Amino acid sequence: MADRALRPFRIEVLAADVADLRRRLAATRWPDPATVDDWSQGVPLHAVQDLCGYWASGYDWPARVGLLGARAQVVTEVDGLPLHLLHVRSPHEDALPLVLTHGWPGSVFEFLDVLGPLTEPEDPADAFHVVVPSLPGFGWSGKPAASGWGLTRTADAWAEVMARLGYERFGAQGGDIGALVSANLGARHPDRVVGVHVNMAVNPAPAGLTDPDPREQRALDRERYYRSADSAYNQQQRTRPQTLGYGLSDSPAGQCAWVLEKFWSWTDSDGDPVGLLGPDRILDHVATYWFTRSATSSARMYWEMARDPAARLPVVAVPAGVSLFPADIYQPTRAWVAGQYSDLRLWREHERGGHFAAMEQPGLLVADVREFFRPLR
Repeated sequence: MADRALRPFRIEVLAADVADLRRRLAATRWPDPATVDDWSQGVPLHAVQDLCGYWASGYDWPARVGLLGARAQVVTEVDGLPLHLLHVRSPHEDALPLVLTHGWPGSVFEFLDVLGPLTEPEDPADAFHVVVPSLPGFGWSGKPAASGWGLTRTADAWAEVMARLGYERFGAQGGDIGALVSANLGARHPDRVVGVHVNMAVNPAPAGLTDPDPREQRALDRERYYRSADSAYNQQQRTRPQTLGYGLSDSPAGQCAWVLEKFWSWTDSDGDPVGLLGPDRILDHVATYWFTRSATSSARMYWEMARDPAARLPVVAVPAGVSLFPADIYQPTRAWVAGQYSDLRLWREHERGGHFAAMEQPGLLVADVREFFRPLR
C-alpha cells in the first residue's frame, strides 16, 4: 500500500555545509571582466563578486531558514517521490484552501511576504489556508530518479497532496512554472479546483496576425526580445540540463550568477535587483539551490516540459484570473489569453512589478488574488 503519511519536516542546517560554501567562495577563480560596462554580456563581474562577498560574510542561512521554520512544514510521498510543502492554516476555519506554486529560479521563499496577508486578512471573508509545495527536483522535495515528472504529473501530485491535507475543493495560483502547473491543475481537476489565478501567461499571438495594434505590437516586441536575447538559459536547461549541472553544482559563484542574471532581467528594478529586493531575498533562492544541490534536478523540469509542449497551454474551463506585471517575460493580450482560459473573470495589467510578483509587489498580488477568489468561495 502506498505511503500517504504527512510527516512533519524541519530543514537541517549543517555547519559543515556552511563552512564548505565559504571555502569555495574564497577559492573562486573569477573570469575576466566583460568588455562592456553594462549587463549585455551577462552579469558584470563586480555584481557577482559583491553578492558573493555578502553571501560569504553577511548572509545568515540558519536565520533565513528560520523564517520558513516558523511555518508548519511537512513531507509526503507521491508516486515514490518525497514532496516538501509549507502548510499555513488560517485561524478562520472556513478559509478557502489555496495552493501556491513557485517557478525557476525561485523557491518557496518567494511567498514569504504574502503568507500573512493571505491567511490572516482584516476581512475573514478573504482568508485562505495556504499550501506552498517545492516543485519536484527543487528545494527540499525529492529529486526524480527517472523521467516523467513534468507539468501534468506535478499537477496531479498537487491534487493528491491537497486531498491528503483534507482539502477537496481549493484554488490554485502561481507564476512562471507555477502558472503552468496551476493551469494544468484547473484543466485536469475541474471538479475540485474552484479557480486558477496566474501572474504569468505564455500565450503567443494568433497565426496570421499581420496588422498588430500598439498593444499587440508591445506583446510581440517583448516576446521577440525574449527569444533573441533572454532565453539562452531556457535552451540550455531544456536540452542539456545535465551538462549545465556540473558547473552549477560545483561553483557557488556560478550558481549565484545564474540566478542573479534573471533577477536583473525579469524584475522591475531599473537594473538593480539587489537594490530593489535586498541581497538576502535573492540569496534565499541561490542558497536553496546550492544547499539542496538541486541545480541539475530543477533544470531538468525544462527538459520535461520540452517533451510535452501541449502541457504549456492546457485548455482551462474553470474560472481564471490573470495579473500581468510590466517587466515580466511575456505580455500577451487578453484576447490571446482568452483562447486558453475560456472563463476569464479577472484581467489586470499593472503599472509596476515584474516576474517575481509575490516578492516585488506582494500587496498588488494579494489584492488581485482576493478579488478573484472572493465570488468563488
